[in-house]
Amino acid sequence: MLTAFLGVSVSAQNKQLTLSTVMDGTFYATGASSVTPMADGEHYLTSQDGRLILQHSFKTGQVTDTILNLNNVRGERLPAFDGYILSPTEDIILLQTNTSKIFRRSFTADYYIFTIRNNKIDPLTAGGPVQVPSFSPDGHNIAFVRDNNIFIIKLLFNNAEVQVTKDGVPNKVRNGIPDWAYEEEFGLVRAYEFSADSRMLAWIRFDEQQVESYNLPFFLTHPDRSAYSQELVSYRPQQYPTAGAANSKVSVHSFDIKSSVIRDMDLKLDSTSYIPRIKFVENEDNSLFIFTLNRLQNKLEVFSANPRSTLCTLILREQDDRYIDEFGYMQTQFYGNQFIMQSERDGHRHLYLYDLKGQLKRQITKGDFDVLTLHGFDPKSGTVFYESNESGMYDCAVWKIDGKGKKTILTPERGTSHARFSTGCKYFINSWSDMSTPTRVSVITDAGKTLRIVEDNQEVATAALEYGLPKKELFSFQTVDGTTLYGWMVKPSNANESHPCPVILYQYSGPGSNEVINEWGAGFYPGAAFEALLTQKGYAVAVVDGRGTGRRGADFKKQTYKRLGVMEAEDQVAAAKYLGSRPYIDAERIAIWGWSYGGYNTLMSMSEGTPVFKCGVAVAPVTDWRYYDAPYTERFMQQPKENADGYHDASAIDRINRLHGRLLIVHGLDDDNVFFSNTASYIEALINAGVDFDMQVYPGKEHSITGYSHRKHLFTRILRFFDENLK
Repeated sequence: MLTAFLGVSVSAQNKQLTLSTVMDGTFYATGASSVTPMADGEHYLTSQDGRLILQHSFKTGQVTDTILNLNNVRGERLPAFDGYILSPTEDIILLQTNTSKIFRRSFTADYYIFTIRNNKIDPLTAGGPVQVPSFSPDGHNIAFVRDNNIFIIKLLFNNAEVQVTKDGVPNKVRNGIPDWAYEEEFGLVRAYEFSADSRMLAWIRFDEQQVESYNLPFFLTHPDRSAYSQELVSYRPQQYPTAGAANSKVSVHSFDIKSSVIRDMDLKLDSTSYIPRIKFVENEDNSLFIFTLNRLQNKLEVFSANPRSTLCTLILREQDDRYIDEFGYMQTQFYGNQFIMQSERDGHRHLYLYDLKGQLKRQITKGDFDVLTLHGFDPKSGTVFYESNESGMYDCAVWKIDGKGKKTILTPERGTSHARFSTGCKYFINSWSDMSTPTRVSVITDAGKTLRIVEDNQEVATAALEYGLPKKELFSFQTVDGTTLYGWMVKPSNANESHPCPVILYQYSGPGSNEVINEWGAGFYPGAAFEALLTQKGYAVAVVDGRGTGRRGADFKKQTYKRLGVMEAEDQVAAAKYLGSRPYIDAERIAIWGWSYGGYNTLMSMSEGTPVFKCGVAVAPVTDWRYYDAPYTERFMQQPKENADGYHDASAIDRINRLHGRLLIVHGLDDDNVFFSNTASYIEALINAGVDFDMQVYPGKEHSITGYSHRKHLFTRILRFFDENLK
C-alpha cells in the first residue's frame, strides 16, 4: 500500500490542499516516542499523557509494569508532568512540571522526587524553579542550578540542600549552566558533572561581564483601557558576543562533596579559549576530561585533570587547517577505560578509538562516506554501532562494525534510519522513512532482525494519497567549474514545454547542512506539504544543496571557509539557470526563499550579480557576519580583523547595489539568535540605495516565529508575495 503511493500524481487527488492542512499535523508522521532505556537492556520506559510512566519489553513491546500513575500516588498531587529523569539506580524518578523556556534548549521547571518503592511524591526543593537537575551515579545526590548557582540535594540526609557556589549573578556569572553562545553554538545545556564514584562534582564557570549586552524589546500589544499611562515597551537584557568581540571567560572547578572543598583546575589556557565539554571518566583517579578549543576553533585539545590535585595533563590534540566541527567534542563517548572520538582527519567524518591516555588504538571506520551518529560500543567484542551515509549519499542507515573491521548493515532499506538503542545495544527502536513514505517505527535486534512494527503511520500515507502529494524528482547538474550538485523537485502535473511554470528555489545552504535528504521530513513541512501546496497553485519547487553542505566529505564542506555565502550564492544562481533551461520551467519567473542562513543566502543569491531571480523571501536573515555571534561566525570566517576582505565579500549589505528582483524581508522583533539589527541595517541600506522592498515584522516573536496564528499569517504573506510577483 505504501509502495502504491510512490507513483501517485497530482491529477489523482480528490482533496484540495490548504495552508491549514499543511500546518495542522495531517502530514506529521509519528516517530518513536521518547523512550528511556533501562539498565537491564530488556526494558524501556515511556510516558503517557503526562500522567503515566510505563515499563515495556523491547522484545515484545508489551507493558510489563506501571511505574507511575498520578491518580494513585501519595504526597504531592500533580495534575501532570512535562518530562521525567530516571535515576541511575532506577528507584527514583524526577518529575518535571511548570516548564518555562529560556533559550533554544534551556528552561527552568519545578521538579518533584517520586520514590518508586513507596509510591510517594515530594518536592525537590522549596527554593523555586531550577535548571538541569542530574543524579549522581550512585543515586544518592541530585545537583541542579538555581539563579546561576549550583546546589546539591543529599537524599540520604533527609533531602538536605547544600549550596555549592555563591558567586552566580544573572548576566554576570554562571555556574554549571552555559551562556547563550555556548548553548546555541556548542549544544551545551548542563555544564557540570558528577565523578564516576559520586564523590566529586566539577563545573564550568562562565564570567560574561565583558560580553556585550543587548536589550531585546517587548512591545505592548494589549493596552489596559482603564489606565492612562502604560509602559509601551519593555526590554530583556541578553549577553551576546558578536564576531571579534569578547566572549565569556571560562574556568573549571571541582567540589569535594564530603569535605565541601572547592578547587580551581590548573588549566593553562589562553583567555579567549572555549571549553565546550567536560566529562568524568572511570579510572583510579576519577579523572576529569576537559575539552578545549582555541578561539579560531581549528585546534581541539583534551586534558586529563585530577579534580583533587588540580593538575591538568594534555593527552590529545586535534588540528585542522580550516576548522574543527562540533561533533569532535559533542559526540565523544566514553566506555570504561576507552573513548571514541570523531574526526575528519582523513577527509571524511570517521570514528577513532583511544585509551584514556590519549593513545590511538585504531581507526574504526574508513571510506568515502561520513559517519553521522555514534550509538554504542561493546568493549568485549569491539563492536561499534553507528549511523552513516555509506549506502547512499543522501541516505542514512544503521551499521555495526566488529573489532576486526567486518561491517554489517542493520537497516538495508534505502532511505533514512534513526535508531535508539537499548542499554548494551541488543535491540534498537528504528525510525525509517524515505522521500515518499511516512515514518515507519520498528524494533530491530543487533543482528538486524526486525521483531515488530510499532507504527506504520498508515493514516499519514492515506492522507498523502488523498491530497495527491506529488512525487519528488531527483536531479543533478554540473556548474561551470565542473562541480556536480544534487537536488529534488516537485512540479505541477500540467507543467510542460507548451505550458512552462514558474519555479521557487527553497534552500538553507549553511555549512554542513543538507536539505536534499531521502526522508519524509524533506521540505519545509513533513512530506514537502508546503511545496505540494505551491505545486497546486501552479509553481514548481526545487531544492539544491550547494557547496559547503554536508555528507560529501570535509573538502566539499569546508571550501566555503573564510568566504561564507559567496559559493553558496553562486550555486543557487547556477541551479536557477539550470532549471530555467528545462522546457517545463519559465526562466523569466524564478524565485528563491529561505530562513535564517537560508534567508541570508537568499539575499546573497539575489545580489550575486546575475539577474536570474524575479523575487525572493528572506526570513530572519543574517545580513552581515559582524552582527552574528562569535563562536559560529569565527569558526567559518575567523575574526573580522583577520579576514576583512572575507567579511566584505560575505556581507549582503556590502553587495546591495547588485540586488535584483523584488524582495520580501521578514523578522521577529524578539529574535535572540539573529538580532533584528541585521534586518534594520539592511533596510536602511535599501532605503539609501533607493530600492523598494516589502517587509513583515512580528512583535514578540523569536527566531522561529512560532505559534499557529503567526506561522499561518507568515505563510499566507509568503504565498501572496509569490502570487503577486510570479503569476
